[in-house]
Amino acid sequence: MMKCMKTADLVEGITWALGLIAVALTASVARKLGFLEGDVAERLVIGLNGLMVAWYGNRMPKAFVPNAQARRARRVGGWSMVVSGLAYAGLWAFAPMAVATFGGMLAILAGMAVTLGYCLSQKSKATAA
Repeated sequence: MMKCMKTADLVEGITWALGLIAVALTASVARKLGFLEGDVAERLVIGLNGLMVAWYGNRMPKAFVPNAQARRARRVGGWSMVVSGLAYAGLWAFAPMAVATFGGMLAILAGMAVTLGYCLSQKSKATAA
């Protein structure tokens, strides 16, 4: 069972990678043919990275973990990655480029900080008890 999960995770990761490459190549060709402006192609490809972060964040709590504390940490981490990934994708879709670059980076860092902060707070609660 565990071996199948690892294989499925690998296949899903490869599928995301191939999808991102296909979108990037298609956007590049469409830009060269004049169907897309360079700005739109760049936003499309980079915004998909945010959707990928949100997708992986959505999967985090669904993985089996025998420890209750680890399950709670995965739920918090999953939610923070979903929200930060969607914020990243939204910024790349609608914000000016400078705002999208800086704000997207802050969104992802904030998601990571929430997860890390939660894990550290749980660790300090466990050691205090």
